[in-house]
Amino acid sequence: MTQKFEHYHDNPYAWDIFAGYMFNDYFGAEIGYRDLGNADWTTSGISNDADVKGTTLGLVGVWPLANRWSLSAEAGVMYYTLENSQHDTVSGANGSYSSNDFAPYLGAGVGYNFTDNLKLQAKYRRYENLDDTDFNTIEADSNYWGLELSYRFGTAAAPVAAAAVVAAAPVDSDNDGVYDDKDQCPATPATHKVDSTGCTIYENVKQQEDVGSIQFANDSAVVKKEYYKSIEKLANYLNKNPEFTVEIAGHASNVGKPEYNMVLSDKRADAVAQILVEKYGISQSRVTSNGYGVTKPIVAGDSKEAHAANRRIEAIVTTTTKQPVLK
Repeated sequence: MTQKFEHYHDNPYAWDIFAGYMFNDYFGAEIGYRDLGNADWTTSGISNDADVKGTTLGLVGVWPLANRWSLSAEAGVMYYTLENSQHDTVSGANGSYSSNDFAPYLGAGVGYNFTDNLKLQAKYRRYENLDDTDFNTIEADSNYWGLELSYRFGTAAAPVAAAAVVAAAPVDSDNDGVYDDKDQCPATPATHKVDSTGCTIYENVKQQEDVGSIQFANDSAVVKKEYYKSIEKLANYLNKNPEFTVEIAGHASNVGKPEYNMVLSDKRADAVAQILVEKYGISQSRVTSNGYGVTKPIVAGDSKEAHAANRRIEAIVTTTTKQPVLK
């Protein structure tokens, strides 16, 4: 507990006991009794010893993770009793008073299932407005850190009840984060990322195709005839693999304004793409062209050699080869 008083001391120990019901694998409700400990302080010669306890009702959300771990979040309300025992250090007189009211709380936790039913959780809760509402002498709140051990009961008897037990204690045999009853790929490798059905997620492999040294004169987007053989080589590769697509990427040297070079690199990419489509018969739907200006140089510096090397074309082919996405 924290108080709006000076010279106080918090008792670090608190406890609670609870029972609950899970409506499904992810959502449930809890009712419990909690003792939040006490705080001692002295002000104006009066020694105070206040404690807060009461009943709670809340909603709980659970998010299962891989390898028996899970996250939880909760929100609810506590009907509390605040009792304060006072001692006058001057006269020796004793007294006490109490107050009752409702206080909201929020919580979060991380848990580990030793078995399908037995779970240990590290919990945090925040209680607000644990105030003395009758005499307005105390304004308090509470931060609770602790461990919670819980046991989840299943129902026995009829076959229908047995099915309910399975739902209440789901199993993830291949530890991919998807329970067996929803896992359509029950033996995915531990290193693979999976989708909501437990199957490996794949991605297309992109590779850069060497089209030779297709370079341009300064401030030019004209493709020289000597480079047509390199473009033909790329066209033959695409014809042998009709499911592949290609991006023609144009680049420029760092001479002049960047905005102009961006437009120039676009024109260079368009020129090569046009040759692929019109001269070598590659479908327009398989060819895209983009200019990158001076943003991706392959040779650094301001030399003639660097400028010549950076006035270039690259072809980036997207294949249908798939590889698993790894964790």
